[in-house]
Amino acid sequence: MRKNFKAFGVLLFFVFLMSAPLLAQDPSLDSNKTSLFKWSIIIGGAVITLAAAAGAFAQTKAISSAFEGISRNPGAAPHIRFLLIFGLVLIETLVIYALLITIIILMVQWGKYV
Repeated sequence: MRKNFKAFGVLLFFVFLMSAPLLAQDPSLDSNKTSLFKWSIIIGGAVITLAAAAGAFAQTKAISSAFEGISRNPGAAPHIRFLLIFGLVLIETLVIYALLITIIILMVQWGKYV
């Protein structure tokens, strides 16, 4: 039990350490600009989170189906393996596109109003 408290204490220390720059913020910032930046962070985080979760689910489903197909017909293994790799590449590309969209949301919105 004490080990858990020690880990929690270290986590709490680092949370306070990372939040220290927030306390040094200039209070004269426009609330509309900071509100827009907060919303862009939330939306960007939601986009990449949903894309990563959907990509992970799709990859596990594709791998599971490919293994099932190979186990039913071992002679078709090279064809199934090629289509599996091709499908995984396309799924991962969609997640990378979502990351690019997230970066654009963050950078364009923040650079537009500040």
